[in-house]
Amino acid sequence: MVTAIYPGSFDPITNGHYEVLLRASMLFEKVIVVILTNKEKNPFFSTETRIELIKESVKTVKNIETDSYEGLTVEYATKKNAQVLIRGLRAVSDFEYEMQMAQTNKSLNPDVDTIFLVPSVENNFVSSSIVKEIARFGGDISKLVPEPVQKYFEKYKTDNKME
Repeated sequence: MVTAIYPGSFDPITNGHYEVLLRASMLFEKVIVVILTNKEKNPFFSTETRIELIKESVKTVKNIETDSYEGLTVEYATKKNAQVLIRGLRAVSDFEYEMQMAQTNKSLNPDVDTIFLVPSVENNFVSSSIVKEIARFGGDISKLVPEPVQKYFEKYKTDNKME
C-alpha cells in the first residue's frame, strides 16, 4: 500500500489545497494530511480547529486521514511508513523552494519521493493568506474554500470571535 503525506499549515484549508488533496486521494491508497507546527509562524486557527475543518471538508473521502506533527516532514513520513510527500505548486516562484525541500528530504530519506501537483486555473491563485484577508473585511470567500471553512467564518461574523 502506498501512503502519501500532504504536509502544510492549512491555515485554513483552501479549495486549492482541497483539489490537490482529492487528486492525491485518487493516486494513492492512503493520504495523510498533516498540519506541521512551525514555531516561526503565528497561525490564525488553532491546530485543533484546522484539523476539524479539514476532516469536515473531506469526510466523504475514505482514504484521507488528518494529523498534526512537530518536527521534520520526512521524519513524520518515515514514522508513518509513507513513500510519498505531496506538494502543491501555484506558481513558478513556489518551484525553487519546493524543489530544494524535495532534494533535502530525499537526502534525509532516499525512500521518500516528492510529487508536485498543480491546482486548476480556478484555484491556482488561492492562498490561505488571501482567504483570511478577504474574510477579515467581510468579503465573500465561498468560491475560495470548502463549505466547512466558509461556515466557520460565517459563524465568526455572527459570534464575533474566531476560536
